[in-house]
Amino acid sequence: MPSSKNHLNLDRIPVRMEFLKDQSIKMDKVLNKLDKFVLDFVKVLKKHTDYVIVSGYVSILFGRSRATEDIDLLVPKMQEQAFLKLFKDLRTGFECLNSLDPKKLYQDYLCKNIAIRFSRKGKPIPNMEFKFAKTIVDYESLKEKLLVRIGKKELFISSLELQIAFKEIVLGSDKDLEDAEHLKTVFEKHLNMHKLKEYERLLKK
Repeated sequence: MPSSKNHLNLDRIPVRMEFLKDQSIKMDKVLNKLDKFVLDFVKVLKKHTDYVIVSGYVSILFGRSRATEDIDLLVPKMQEQAFLKLFKDLRTGFECLNSLDPKKLYQDYLCKNIAIRFSRKGKPIPNMEFKFAKTIVDYESLKEKLLVRIGKKELFISSLELQIAFKEIVLGSDKDLEDAEHLKTVFEKHLNMHKLKEYERLLKK
């Protein structure tokens, strides 16, 4: 993605963005409840592991007007003790909807490639779908993640080019195609089209 200080200020996009020289995005946005949930969760998560947010929330973050009940998140595979420490830390403000037993979650869910879900205590929606990376595409998402700064808060999202290609080539539902089109519209002048084509070729194999 080319570096730029140009602002995106489209009438249909209720946010203001700036591409910085370090390839991150700076946003001026009034945080809604979903944004606050995501930012509070990753604030705890980043103390314990790398991560990347993928799928629908990425387009919602950048102004796409649609509802979602869950946010998709990938982390590299963790050792059990590391996950137990993370789970203990998360329990200060969140609860797991699958089980209260962290060893069961690790052994019977995560290690078997089954996602688990976290929400704020007593509020099952929205929730964070938490799973270990397992595919080449998952690890590419982690490797090429993009830093987004909102005021003093930060989060990592999937590469925009990979996000678009995955929604168009792999998922392909009307909702996903609309998400991809939204990102193309918002970031029209900032997408690396060569990288986008490379991802499209990769996902078509």
